[in-house]
Amino acid sequence: MIDPSQIKHRYPPLEDEVDWKKPKLSSVGWSAIGSSLAHMKRYMDMPDALKASLKMNQKDGFDCPGCAWPDPDDDRSSLGEYCENGIKALAEEATKALANPTFFRNNSIQDLSTWTEYELGKSGRITHPMYLDQGETHYKPIAWKDAFALISKHLDNLDSPDQAIFYTSGRTSNEAAFLYGTLARAYGTNNLPDCSNMCHECSGYALTKTLGIGKGAVTLEDIHKADVIMVIGQNPGTNHPRMLTALEKCKANGGHIIAVNPLKEAGLINYTNPQRVSRLLAGGVDLTDIYLQVKVGEDIACLKAIMLALLELENKDGGVVDHTFIKNHTSGYQDFLSDLRNQDIAACANKASISLSQIRATAELLASTQKIIICWAMGITQHAHGVQNVQEIVNLLLMKGAVGIPGAGPCPVRGHSNVQGDRTMGIWEKMSPAFLNKLGRAFEFEPPSNHGLATVPAIKAMYEGRAKVFLGMGGNFVSATPDTDYTAEALRRCSLTVQVSTKPNRSHLVHGKEALILPTLGRSEIDIQSSGYQFVSVENSMGIVHNSKGVLPPKSSHLKSEVAIICELADQIFKIRPDIQIDWLAMRDDYNLIREKIEAVIPGFENYNVRVRKGEGFYLPNGVKERRFNTDNRKANFTVNALPDLESPNRTFRLTTLRAHDQYNTTLYGYGDRYRGIKKGREVLFVNAQDLKSEGLEPGEKVDVTSVYNDVERKIEGFVLIPYDIPRGCVGAYFPEANPLVPIDHVNPETHTPVSKNIIVNISKSR
Repeated sequence: MIDPSQIKHRYPPLEDEVDWKKPKLSSVGWSAIGSSLAHMKRYMDMPDALKASLKMNQKDGFDCPGCAWPDPDDDRSSLGEYCENGIKALAEEATKALANPTFFRNNSIQDLSTWTEYELGKSGRITHPMYLDQGETHYKPIAWKDAFALISKHLDNLDSPDQAIFYTSGRTSNEAAFLYGTLARAYGTNNLPDCSNMCHECSGYALTKTLGIGKGAVTLEDIHKADVIMVIGQNPGTNHPRMLTALEKCKANGGHIIAVNPLKEAGLINYTNPQRVSRLLAGGVDLTDIYLQVKVGEDIACLKAIMLALLELENKDGGVVDHTFIKNHTSGYQDFLSDLRNQDIAACANKASISLSQIRATAELLASTQKIIICWAMGITQHAHGVQNVQEIVNLLLMKGAVGIPGAGPCPVRGHSNVQGDRTMGIWEKMSPAFLNKLGRAFEFEPPSNHGLATVPAIKAMYEGRAKVFLGMGGNFVSATPDTDYTAEALRRCSLTVQVSTKPNRSHLVHGKEALILPTLGRSEIDIQSSGYQFVSVENSMGIVHNSKGVLPPKSSHLKSEVAIICELADQIFKIRPDIQIDWLAMRDDYNLIREKIEAVIPGFENYNVRVRKGEGFYLPNGVKERRFNTDNRKANFTVNALPDLESPNRTFRLTTLRAHDQYNTTLYGYGDRYRGIKKGREVLFVNAQDLKSEGLEPGEKVDVTSVYNDVERKIEGFVLIPYDIPRGCVGAYFPEANPLVPIDHVNPETHTPVSKNIIVNISKSR
């Protein structure tokens, strides 16, 4: 019998000592080429590696399973339209290693829990559906029909449909996401939490409130044409490396880049384009013109200081603020202006830990142009005031009239490859009545109208026994979510947990009383159903929908596509529900039928099956690009956002979580972080050298890090101190190793987004 309390649900530390050196000041180049080739050679069969790499992100190929950065409409590189991390993601998915029934027979749950996430991921592709009975120590193979019957039985035994959680990761295709949401709503619940709840939910909320659409409003061509790009709370060199080529083009066209980030990041300092021989031989291009190392959590203070400096220039010479745009297209300017004028520029700059000279230099760069784009990611959103952060970004753009013109606008940069598409397809716990009504008409049933649970409320519901069945469509839930100990216990209290996966991960080891692993096709694999070769579609960060068609043979004949898994499960569930008459198996057999339903339900998908077959895909409607704002007052709205009170208790630090260069979300490609100088090890804490000295601590010393929130203490132990260029009073640690410190109750009040970028912590020497 297995004792769940003995299963390690946190990342086990490495036995080797951490090795570190001086951080790099340039990104990509020869080292990225070498790393890419090494991953292909080590983990893939080379014929597969060559074939897949030449088809990834191409018009007749498949979409990278990594980030959601858009592909060029025309001039895609024939050498390879991908980045180093894209190749790592491909090698992870198309690995030659197999986690087959023999693997699970030879390795107990308890044994596997001692493996690092890297070791779990590199163990290979899961080849068969696997089942863990209550109290058993090993997963065993199960037939697909028996797996679907077991899920159906558990769902049928619930007292209410709202006791089921249907979670989705961002890699799910449009077709699978649409059907998954339809399945949940036909079953009777809007409990459709997803990874967006934990990352860009604040962006969607704030942009909808201020501009009328929860997405960005720029194209890749706009990035190239911009005069100024502000990259704030984002590290593209690691998280969106293909963005660097777009920034390079902006610089070549005479543009300027302002970076706003607590840490100096190599990808924002210098970029060596690996596809340009001249760059490889002569060295990279300097990207950032002004680097503002903002104190963790003080982005609003930084933005207010910049806008006050713009007002100074407006009062001096005029022509800085776009009064015509403000008069014709906005609302709330006078309230915004009155609040802004009540602020003191020196106090705001000091609060942000940025010099007044840098603030004024930034304003000078912004003053003479409207062609301004502001890009951001989780460094802006994962705060208690994440919505206000985004709203203040919008205020700056509206003040300049930098919306709805070429080379200007807001640009939230999404992480996972189809996280934006999932939301468009209806993966949200609060979809509008208009969407639900159309969905009901298309499938002839009445969807539930009550709002469902977002990710953090869903975790609480499982912990408190109000939710009993968890279905995860992709992802590594226990590692991706906050408050690791709490989340692990929440999953263990479920009667059944189901994970649709490609590779082993920690969420297979932290499970309910019964557990299933359902193996699925990867994005790179050929998907053939009874009507023939199928393709799926995705939506990138800039609202382009395009197709994705696998090119490699499946790693196992027992794999099913996400669409097939959803359809066959739904067919099983609704066999005993005569009120739901949906031909799920017909849609499994022919994905064109799914797209016809999407077209009937979601605006912007007219003639879907024809337009999506065009190589570059098509743009979804976006009124902001044409200065049409779908807000209640049909105006773009200025907002008043208070400076957050973030004064920390004495001798505490503000912790922000980070990704290493050798990872994507919870997937680890290695133990290093080349750009930050970490050669091996992940249990590290980046600290300002002066703070180390004042605290009587030494570089390389091991410390325990503790957070206290609502009188609950959380701790991680044995983290190695690394001196780093980060503002005083701030520290950084890797996600998900630092997730145990993120309180389950500390969230943005509007969106329930966990506060992973500003955690108050204490540091003490390890015993």
